[in-house]
Amino acid sequence: MNASWSIRQARLEDRAAWRQLRTALWLDELLADDAAEIERIVARPHDNVAFLGVDAHGMAIGFAEATLRRDHVNGTDTSPVGFLEGLYVIPSMRRLGVGRALVAAVEQWTRERRCTELASDALLDNTGSHAAHVAYGFEETERVVYFRKPLTP
Repeated sequence: MNASWSIRQARLEDRAAWRQLRTALWLDELLADDAAEIERIVARPHDNVAFLGVDAHGMAIGFAEATLRRDHVNGTDTSPVGFLEGLYVIPSMRRLGVGRALVAAVEQWTRERRCTELASDALLDNTGSHAAHVAYGFEETERVVYFRKPLTP
């Protein structure tokens, strides 16, 4: 953090700005249940968390969301693990340490839940995300291609 921005845990009253950031990250996904998802995250702080990066004027400039996953997470050896579900920093604030500080907040939250691993994923063609993950200290563990076959009734 520095004098021009800080990181804090997201609250329900942040939902409008938080939703804008979520929409910017997940442009291709229909987020009709965004409001319910935000409420779920805030209501279950042991299993879910969101952090906001805010500028000196209190404007949201980035966010990170994480969950505690107890199911098998590819590439991990323990359970539960913290899972970085989403990370986004507005373009004008990138490369200033905001993303790194958001990930650090998620790491601390994950440690407080006695997890020894933090996992994440990114789409195969999202090379910018791959590079950011490596810069934040993640290591690639495996690549997976998902398939589906529609079945006729």
